[in-house]
Amino acid sequence: MNVEELVRDALREQAAEQPLTRPGFADRVLAVRRRRRSRRIAGMAAATVAVVAVAVAVPLLDSGRGTDVRPADVVPKTEVNAHPDQSPPRELISAGNTGMAAYFIPKTVRKTADTAVYERTYWLLDQDSGRYEKSTKWSWVAVAPGMKTAAVLERTLPASRIGLLDLTTGKVARWIPVDHPVGGLAFSRDGRKLVATTYGDNPDLRVRTEGSEGWNQKEPSSRTGFHVIDVASGKGSWSEVGLDGDPEDPTGFINSRQDFALTSDGRHVWAGHPMGDIGKQFFDLSGTEVPTPANDKHLQWYVEAGKSPDGRLVAGDFAGEKWKTSSWVLDATTGERTEVHGQQLLAWAGNRSLIAWDIAKDGRNEFHQRLVLVTIGSDKAVPLSDFRKGNDGDAGRWEPVFAER
Repeated sequence: MNVEELVRDALREQAAEQPLTRPGFADRVLAVRRRRRSRRIAGMAAATVAVVAVAVAVPLLDSGRGTDVRPADVVPKTEVNAHPDQSPPRELISAGNTGMAAYFIPKTVRKTADTAVYERTYWLLDQDSGRYEKSTKWSWVAVAPGMKTAAVLERTLPASRIGLLDLTTGKVARWIPVDHPVGGLAFSRDGRKLVATTYGDNPDLRVRTEGSEGWNQKEPSSRTGFHVIDVASGKGSWSEVGLDGDPEDPTGFINSRQDFALTSDGRHVWAGHPMGDIGKQFFDLSGTEVPTPANDKHLQWYVEAGKSPDGRLVAGDFAGEKWKTSSWVLDATTGERTEVHGQQLLAWAGNRSLIAWDIAKDGRNEFHQRLVLVTIGSDKAVPLSDFRKGNDGDAGRWEPVFAER
């Protein structure tokens, strides 16, 4: 069966199983950015977007070379744009109302004999050409719903100001100064608010440790708290969030980068807590810790997709029971689990479909991954990109940034 048939069959199933989403409903669940298998604790957390999609129409494919490559602003948002021959992608990848707004390639850059910095180089989607263009200006990029605006940080972290980048012109429309330096950014689900995680030192700093041949994150974390900023006015407030207990106590450990994000209802700020009792912490907007909200109890900070657009399902971690590579999807209320194709769930493309990393059907290398579209209840995985080369942590491996189109 060729790619066109896979897309057609999978999306017919999806369209038959789910209702159309109401127009204008923007769904962003913010979780983490450092790609790690769920069994790993030490990693870099950041924000990824889980977004709403509608029942999907099927475009024509051109002998596996990809779908419609018209400019992003004129490509219908109900199409799947797949480029299974491209890695990293050169042209827009999307499924339903979810698009890959950018990708980055990380590199550890040595600074001194004992220190280095984990740096990202971004490729941003050009709105006119529908292609990804390299940009070396930014250390951090978070894309707002609509894929017209990105919040950016300059190269040196932590940064004293946040830029609002117009993705149609490539120019910063406005700078927002902050009185506590920022190392990570994440938009709210509706795009009206921005959570900026503050650090006393560069959260991407790497150091040599005794007995180690490689670079390791610096401990303890220098995270200090978070700003919640109104995007329209640029105004906001900062809340201090201290580190728990003795930094030498393993139960108080958090990663050097452990960014905050808003919950889907915008009422709380949360972040992972790798060694905590429940693996995450929630705060009100003033920085006071609160119990885990009932509808968020199954969220896991290292699973990037987060909640489905309708809030009924939560993307879970690796399963591998029914299939060689698969993941759990949980009922947000009961925790009941359903297995779905996909090695790592990255973003929702509808209430029952997701974009994921996965290996080939008969693949033996867990790191030889490509982007695929998977649907709950379907045995099909539709390729969206070609395979990444190398193993986890190798130079040149690209990481996608998703947003609502």
